[in-house]
Amino acid sequence: MRCNHNLLNYLIGVVALLMMVVIPADSQTAPHPHVIVIGVNGMEWDIIRPLLLRGELPNFAQVIQRGVYGKMRTLSAPNCPKIYSAIATSTPPEENGITGFVVAGRTASTDMLQREPLWSILSGRGVTVGMANVPATFPVMPLNGYMISGMLTRGKGCEDGILCSPKLSEVNGGAAVYPPGLVDELETNVGDFWIDCSRMPSAEELKGKEAETIDHWLLQVSQVRAQQAKLFDYLLSHHRTDFTMLAQSCEDRVGHWLYPIQPYNVGYDPKLHSVRVEAFPNQYRAFDQVLGKILQYVDTNTYLFIISDHGIKPLREFEESRHLYHSAHDHGGNTPIIAKHDYEDGDDVPGSFIAIGPNIKRDVRLMGFAVSVFDIAPTILSLYGIPQPAQMKGRVLTEIFEAPGSQVAVRNAR
Repeated sequence: MRCNHNLLNYLIGVVALLMMVVIPADSQTAPHPHVIVIGVNGMEWDIIRPLLLRGELPNFAQVIQRGVYGKMRTLSAPNCPKIYSAIATSTPPEENGITGFVVAGRTASTDMLQREPLWSILSGRGVTVGMANVPATFPVMPLNGYMISGMLTRGKGCEDGILCSPKLSEVNGGAAVYPPGLVDELETNVGDFWIDCSRMPSAEELKGKEAETIDHWLLQVSQVRAQQAKLFDYLLSHHRTDFTMLAQSCEDRVGHWLYPIQPYNVGYDPKLHSVRVEAFPNQYRAFDQVLGKILQYVDTNTYLFIISDHGIKPLREFEESRHLYHSAHDHGGNTPIIAKHDYEDGDDVPGSFIAIGPNIKRDVRLMGFAVSVFDIAPTILSLYGIPQPAQMKGRVLTEIFEAPGSQVAVRNAR
């Protein structure tokens, strides 16, 4: 019996040793950080700042006071698929394969990506990932969680996928939801929602009935936002993931042709631009309400990033007179655009960056262009203790944390 007892103790000791070697100590004691990223396409500080001063964006103001904020350097001639792909891969368009809405005659899609995006890297390292409405994520990719595509999704009446809005039931040419079984659940609990904000009316559709057409289109914008808010709320409450990225594009779409410009601005038409001068600022008032709902899922241990791929500014005649600067599209065929973001000098239309978290500095403004679109992915990877891949061009934003490297220290302390 003594021999068997010693053998049993020996075997127990060997098993314990193997467990210590194979299973890292922090794998059971340190859960993955909780990170939420909200993308707001074309968020413009020139419009937001007056609303903040008037106290009309209380949730946005709360986030700014709790964290760090500032401009984010974008790329030359920025547009949504080009910049979101650069953010996800931390590599320039010529390396990651997504150079704009159309690449080599085809609408940009995930199968064109030549560099691994953030969500794929996280998923491969055991981090659960949730994605909804993020531009240039169609067709969706299998991952450790869920993905619902956004801008550039193809479907009925939107066969090219460029700046139009198929409903979930109308998608074709690829999958808009992963896993596939999530489709029925979403249709039951959220409804048959529009994937993206709708394409803007054409000049012919507006002629002679400007106010009526504008109001009809803005009503659909409000419906899209309400559906997206319901979708976000459902996903955050029923499908919590370690990393969640949500985006919306109605702000950008409204800004292009209902930016509150003055009569001296290029393209001013009193029949259009004196009708609903609050339409664009109203998008940020509405976003603030959506943000309030999302903040219900942000506790003291959650990192929240609000980012914008670029801003948007009224047209400049000296650039518009040169064919070099014209957009490859005008958001509707012949929509009367009065503001845009694809200026050759991307510094003219900077993106936005706001971050809060358990070890992020409070009420700090980042001056100049301390943050670039390439820095988002490396910084988020650092929160999970994942080394930055060699191909990434950005850096970890150590200056936003209370102490260098503290993001990893907080993770290990949990």
